[in-house]
Amino acid sequence: MNHAERVLGLLSPTNRFRQIRWLAETDSTNRLASDLTREGASQGLVVIADHQTAGRGRLDRRWVAPAGSALLLSVVVDPVDLPVGRWHLLTAAVGLAARDAVAAVGAGWPQLKWPNDLLVGDRKLAGILAEAVGDSVVVGVGCNVSSAPPAAVCLEELSGAPVDRVALVVALLESLDRRVGRWEQVAADYREGCATVGQRVRVETGSGVSEGDAVSIDDDGALVVRFSDAVRTVHAGDVVHLRPGGGATSWS
Repeated sequence: MNHAERVLGLLSPTNRFRQIRWLAETDSTNRLASDLTREGASQGLVVIADHQTAGRGRLDRRWVAPAGSALLLSVVVDPVDLPVGRWHLLTAAVGLAARDAVAAVGAGWPQLKWPNDLLVGDRKLAGILAEAVGDSVVVGVGCNVSSAPPAAVCLEELSGAPVDRVALVVALLESLDRRVGRWEQVAADYREGCATVGQRVRVETGSGVSEGDAVSIDDDGALVVRFSDAVRTVHAGDVVHLRPGGGATSWS
């Protein structure tokens, strides 16, 4: 039985994410899922790879991991009940599902860094990348399972035992299936679990760089920051947690 068959055998029959494609290698699961969506695939498609030759994170950063050492997954979601202005909640829902999956495999409860990271202390465990494709959204997850780059962390270090990527996928998809459509609860859960709230942050957007205090996540999934001149809502940008004394914690 291959990995895809094992996932399908363990998923609930009513789970909407049952179109499983598990590949030995691809350039990018997000790229492949996006192409398949343009060709007619819809919600329910899940693309997983043991290895990516051109994995990407936000801002065109590269995601590099040895073959078989990470969870590399992209899922297609059709947000038919969610206005475009609230599509941040799709990333939030996948982040929460990934956090639930980490706990399910015995690796504890990581924190969420807005807009797209899972952290354990100052170390990155996973990243998320969402891309709109027509009326659908492709959301990719890269999670360190058996190894991690310097200054990052992996699941097996946290759990102290081998982690089955199939079990991780099943837990993630089951949690995501429960969360899709429950957007007010997604916003509330993300707000509660977000490590960025309460932090001094540096926000880099197309209009410049500013420092302020992250005070909340709004009901659309955007970050609310108190700057020196006003409280503003940040819908897109790169956020760095600032340490006391002016230092910073950042991740690629």
